[in-house]
Amino acid sequence: MRKNVHNGLSSRGVTLVELTVVIFVILSIMGATMYFAGNIGEWNKGKKASSALREVFVAQRSYLADNPRQEVTLISGRDLIQYLPSGGSVLPGVEDLNGNTLSFDVTKSPPVLTESSGLVYDPSGSSTDSLWDVGE
Repeated sequence: MRKNVHNGLSSRGVTLVELTVVIFVILSIMGATMYFAGNIGEWNKGKKASSALREVFVAQRSYLADNPRQEVTLISGRDLIQYLPSGGSVLPGVEDLNGNTLSFDVTKSPPVLTESSGLVYDPSGSSTDSLWDVGE
């Protein structure tokens, strides 16, 4: 004869504590994913800005190679358009982290991005991070 021994633990289903732990883990993973996804968007804007700055810097250097007596302070964006490696008809567009359009100051070498107020824009605060600037 067989006796059914029941030790008090149920093997049919999950407890409220287990369910709570699983939900907490899933919410934590979702929160971390959303946080990092936001940072990836900022990184992509920095990467695009860096690429555009490098393109304008190459155009500036090519222009100065063809016009060695030209002072950097007298260069305009229109002078550089025909020297753009991408062959564009305008200087590339760049946005800051808030979506505002930035301008190139090509009268400096290397060129910098400026806000509408004329201030140099570099949210990283470093001139050698290779994201929002060309570097030195």
